[in-house]
Amino acid sequence: MPSPVIQPVSQQDPHSLRENRENVLEIAIGRQIRTYRKQMNMTVSDISKLTGLSIGMVSKIENGNTSPSLTTLQTLAHALSVPLTSFFRQYEEQRTCVHTKDGEGVEVEGTGTRAGHQYKLLGHVGSNDSGVIVEPYLISLTSESDTFQTFQHSGIETIYMLEGAVNYRHGDELFELRAGDTLFFDSDAPHGPEELLELPIRYLAIISYPQNK
Repeated sequence: MPSPVIQPVSQQDPHSLRENRENVLEIAIGRQIRTYRKQMNMTVSDISKLTGLSIGMVSKIENGNTSPSLTTLQTLAHALSVPLTSFFRQYEEQRTCVHTKDGEGVEVEGTGTRAGHQYKLLGHVGSNDSGVIVEPYLISLTSESDTFQTFQHSGIETIYMLEGAVNYRHGDELFELRAGDTLFFDSDAPHGPEELLELPIRYLAIISYPQNK
């Protein structure tokens, strides 16, 4: 009797909001207060003594579990020697969102690019709080070639096949990819299309890697 297939459990619900909208501001303020406190090597007890707030109240504010009054925020700002407006910095930061319409991606010329092989960068999210850079590409292979150069770079890559078929190398293994197939891998290993089986070939390649700090 075959062993039952165990489905992996996602650690995140892709359909849920990152946080309830009503307490996003409180959480952002709390994180900023905690950050400034730690930068000054102060404990929650230290802040409590300086502000007259109870230790429990300071903890609630830092965890975003309460909505502090403007007077309370002014008291905390004075104790931490920072402007009141600095508590809102994380909440007000612009979050990058890139919308690339059909045919408007940036064509990329790089190592391994040749006639009939098109690499189109669909967007780029650079420096951000997550510490991760993400680059989605639409790759089109429309003509045969004798050789293919493999690629190696830091991070994780996901390939999703849209059209055609290709034998794709990752390290010492070859994977036959067809429309609807996904390949998810450590991109530090040599990888790349090795044999074009059915033209034209189109696939999405999403590369994620740590940003330099």
